[in-house]
Order: sequence, then structure tokens, then C-alpha cells
Amino acid sequence: MSEWLQVVATLRGVDGDQQPGLDEVEACFVALLEGQVSRDAADRWAARWIEKDFHDDGSRLEWDELTWWALGLLHGIDLRPGPEEPYLHDGGQVRGWLEELRRRRIG
Repeated sequence: MSEWLQVVATLRGVDGDQQPGLDEVEACFVALLEGQVSRDAADRWAARWIEKDFHDDGSRLEWDELTWWALGLLHGIDLRPGPEEPYLHDGGQVRGWLEELRRRRIG
């Protein structure tokens, strides 16, 4: 089981092949900020869902706006401007995104 799937299984008891909802995306941000999942693993997990257009049964994946926005932030969270450079988005910015996600979720 991949690093991210282990975290999701621990935090939410979710099957790794089930389309994630906002709870799982939020859990990824939390796990990332708590150091339970690497940026690389979070990026790969988000990329898998952004790049996947259809369910296994052929039906199209549908996303609500907030979940899609948050997945888009996670996809690329491991980017650096060059080797050994700091991440493009530091921990403070990632925390800000999580706070915004939570505000938008309530509002």
C-alpha cells in the first residue's frame, strides 16, 4: 500500500480506489502539514485523480468546485524551482490553503 493510501486508510478508512471527497482532500492537507505524508505522495495522489476522467464502470467523474480547487493545489505541491531549492509553496502557504478550504466549506 502506498504511503498516501496508508494515511487515508488510517485517517478515514477509505478504499484507495474510491473517488475522494472533500473530507479526504482536507485529510491530505492535514497529513501533509503534520508530516504524515510527503509532498511527493500528496502530489501523486492528487495527480491520479486530476488525470483520471472516468470511473472503472465508464461513468464520468464529477467534482464539486471546492474539491476540484483543493485537488488542484495538492497537484504540484512538491514543485521546486530547481534541484535543492525550497518548495514553491512553503508550509505557511499550505496552511493558508487549508484554512481557506475550511472557510469556503463552511460558507
